[in-house]
Amino acid sequence: MKLRILHWASRILLAFVFIYSGYTKLRSPLQFASAIEGYDLIPSSLVLYVADSLPWIEVALGLLLLVGLKIRYIAAGAAALLGFFIVILAITYSRGIEANCGCFGVGEPISPLTIARDALFILPALFLTFEPWIGSHLRGETASAGKTL
Repeated sequence: MKLRILHWASRILLAFVFIYSGYTKLRSPLQFASAIEGYDLIPSSLVLYVADSLPWIEVALGLLLLVGLKIRYIAAGAAALLGFFIVILAITYSRGIEANCGCFGVGEPISPLTIARDALFILPALFLTFEPWIGSHLRGETASAGKTL
């Protein structure tokens, strides 16, 4: 029962985070593109493409988490995207670049706090990804460890 509650809480939290994050970027695409350019990690020719695509990917991930189709795989994709974000934030911060995070709109500089927040968001994604193995381990099973939700 506790795993089911954690399952739903993880899905709802991640869905909200991705939908809200994507929505804020869709509301101000040029400001988001400016934030991406501030990271100084990709060529300028790709900035608008990334700024146009990434919010839709985030919204789609959030909606798919709510719908519940292939949760383990969608959660793995969410964890990979969050891991990518964490690496990008850490690289930019360690280079001393004072860029706008762009995570939830504009006006939030990259800091250890933004990196830690994304690191916390990856935990429910990892839980949903590995939930079948966690549940079978807690029940003492090994044969059904590969069973999907």
